[in-house]
This record gives sequence, C-alpha cells and structure tokens, in this order.
Amino acid sequence: MSLAVSSMISGCALGPDFKAPAAPLQSKSDAAGPYSYSATPLASQTEATEGAAGVAQKWVVAENIPAQWWQVFHSSELDALIRSALSQSPDLASAQAALRQANENYTAFSGNVLYPNVVGNLGVAREKASAVSTNIPGGELYTLYNASVNVSYTLDLFGANRRALESMQAAVEYQRFQVEAAYLTLTSNLVTSAIREASLRAQILATQEILQFQTRQLDVIERQFAVGAIPKASVLAQRTLVATTRASLPGLEKALEANRHQLAVYAGRVPSDPSLPQFHLESLQLPQELPVSIPSDLIRQRPDIRAIEALLHQASAQVGVATANQYPQITLTASYGGASPNSNSVTEKQWSFWSLAGGITQPLFDAGALSAKKRAALAAYDQADAQYRSTVLSAFQNVADSLQALDFDAKTLKQQVEVEASAKQTLDLTTQQFNLGAVNSLALLDAKRVYQTAKISLVQAQAARYADTAALFQSLGGGWWNRSELVDISVRKE
Repeated sequence: MSLAVSSMISGCALGPDFKAPAAPLQSKSDAAGPYSYSATPLASQTEATEGAAGVAQKWVVAENIPAQWWQVFHSSELDALIRSALSQSPDLASAQAALRQANENYTAFSGNVLYPNVVGNLGVAREKASAVSTNIPGGELYTLYNASVNVSYTLDLFGANRRALESMQAAVEYQRFQVEAAYLTLTSNLVTSAIREASLRAQILATQEILQFQTRQLDVIERQFAVGAIPKASVLAQRTLVATTRASLPGLEKALEANRHQLAVYAGRVPSDPSLPQFHLESLQLPQELPVSIPSDLIRQRPDIRAIEALLHQASAQVGVATANQYPQITLTASYGGASPNSNSVTEKQWSFWSLAGGITQPLFDAGALSAKKRAALAAYDQADAQYRSTVLSAFQNVADSLQALDFDAKTLKQQVEVEASAKQTLDLTTQQFNLGAVNSLALLDAKRVYQTAKISLVQAQAARYADTAALFQSLGGGWWNRSELVDISVRKE
C-alpha cells in the first residue's frame, strides 16, 4: 500500500522540467568551413616558415582533445611540473574541497527528505507525586522510565522536496565543473607562464648578443676617433646606443624573475624553490595538427559553460520549489513506546502506548509572500539564463579569437623572419661600408637599431605561436572528459 501511494505521489512535481539549452545557431556557409566560429574563413592550415616555430599547423575538425593536452609541446620538464602542480596546488585543492562539501550536503539533505525521520527516545525521571493524587500523606517519590520511537514523514505531494533535491544535485554539478575549470586554469597558466619564461630568456639572450656586437663596434669607433678618422659625435652616438641596449636588460630580467615567481606559485611552491625547471623556446615543439571542436560539442566541453548550466538547472528547480510551497503539505507521524516505574517492565504491553496522526498545512493568508517568492525564483532563472547565454557567446569568441590569432601568428612570423634576415644583411653591409668609410656613423646607428628591433620582434613572434596554441586548447575545454581520474560525484537520483 505504501509503495503504491509513494509511486502515485512521486509522479507530481510542479515547476519546469529542466532541459539543457541548445547550442547557438551557426552559419551554414561552406566558405566559412565547418569550424565557422567567425565570419572570416580560415585556410586549411597556417603559413609555414623556415626556422624555429615555423611549421605549418593544420586544423583537424572534430578531432578529440587529449586529456594531457600540454604534452603536444613535447617538453618533459613542463609535463613533470604540471603533474607536480596538480597534487600541490592550493587553488585546485580548495575547489575539490568545495565539491566534497556540496556532495555531503546533498547526501544529508536527500536522507532527510526521501526517507521517514525515525527518532528513538530513552529517558528516566525522578518525580514526586502530590498527596492528593496518591492518597499518601506527604506524597510519594518514584522513578519513571520511558522509551519510545517516533516516526514522521512529509508527503512530497507536489514535489517541493524533489525539486529542492534537484537543486542541490545541480549545486554538486556546479562544483564539479568548478573543479574542472580550476584544473584547466591551472594547467593553462603553467603552460603560458613557461612559454613566457622561454620568450623572456630568448629576448634577454638576443639583447645580450646585440649588446656584445655593439660593444665591439664601439671599440672600433673609438680607435677610429683616436686617429682622427671620425668625429666625436659618432663615438657619443655609439656609446648612447650601447647604454640604451644595456638599460633594456634589467627590465627583461625583472619580468623574467617575476614570471618565475608566478610560475612557482602556480605550481604550489614558494618562489625560492631551487628545483623549479627553466624553460627555453628550443625545448618546445609546435604541434603540426590542431583540433577544432564543432560548435555543438563546444558547449559540452567547456567547464565554465557546464558550470553555468548547472546554475541554470538549480534556478529552474528553485522555481518548482517556490511553486510547490503554495500548495498544501501533508505530514504523517507515528510513535510507539512505553513508560513504567520499573526499568524492566517498560516494554511490557500493560505499560505501552502508541499514536498515529496526520496533518495538512495550507497557507491561507501570507500577504502575497509566497507569490512574491515564486516571482523572485522566476527572475533568478531569467538572470541565470542570461548569464548562460553570455558565457556561451564568450566561449565562442575565445575559440574564434584563438583560431584567428594562430592564423595571423603564422603570417606575422613569416614576415618577421624576412624582416630579421633583411635587417641582418643591411647591418652587415652597412658595417662593412662604415669600416671602409663609405657611410657615416648615423647610417650604421640606424641599421643597428632596425636589427635590434627585428631580432626582438622575431623572438616575440615565435613565442606568440606557442602561447596562442595553448590558448586554443584552453578555449576548447582542455580535454578533461578524456581524463581517467575524473572526480566521482555520482549521486543517487530518485
């Protein structure tokens, strides 16, 4: 009988049944390609350039993303650092603890609302009865022993409890994807910081090489001035150039040290940790194939989208709670026990008692409070829906920006290789002409400045390809769904 009643009432739950929102509509234009995250079509692969970081990168549509996506750079030091950081990061540990808390809160709440509440009572009391009630002069002292079991259960006739449970389950889902978001943010920050360090080291090395060349050239100019071959202005100009180049080094070294400190913190270490590895552009490989998820898959892959979807689900369930609270609530209670002046006879039939009761509660007048709460729940749902749509649009923008950035990075690197090579040839030729007296020091000075700028820009263009490759993997969700050690948040669905 009880199972039949339970089955009957479980079929009624007020409020909307949540459905995951569909992906935004995409352009059907064949010109834009199947990965049309932007209106500007992309070529099937990027430009190729000779030298470091010059390989062409090909788009592979619907290709699955590896869970350890950072391994595409083939850096054993980077892989070891990230694996160590995943076990030491306080930010990741904090997100995992919040997930455990949400899961336990769900378990506690589900036990309270899905099953009857059973409470056992056992007590003893020392009492004095009056002379009037006992017909004994001065009254009588006696000890009363009692034991009872009380059972209560609120029938979830309109689904308020089930919607509340659904809301808490969505809260667990939210925390789960917050963990995945923290995981992706941590790994992406580590990769980006490692690439930034490699870039800064390359810029420092290039600046030092330029400084050495300029210093040797200064020696030549000073000897020429000593014999009266050139005016002092040429010496002063070269000295200024050397000083300017030398002055740029502390800024780069400062940025490198700050980046190292940040990298250590990301890895869950103190900045003074001597075991932190060093990174160089030469130790990184640029992947030749890049995955591009189709738009309908992206909304299931991005942890931030899944997290905000869970909040939308939670808001939807709260609408059901607010709606059900406007309807009657039925509570059933029962108790059985005994009371006796003798502890050995508490359970005997002559001392036992029992009771069964049922009650119904229906709000009659609340000055519109319950209706206002429902309207507030609906407004909260509309807010969550708007936030969801905003998050999805931002995600599509991230992917579009990353794809276009990689395309432009390859073109920029190709141009920078040509600029650097031309600037080097110009500097070599101008240096020879200056040594022969064919050009003045101003021409040589200008050639050096152009070459210095081109050399640094080339390093930055090389690093940009690595950094934007990492940004693409991050914008696509990072492959968390392929990880074998996914956090287990299995919760009972009633």
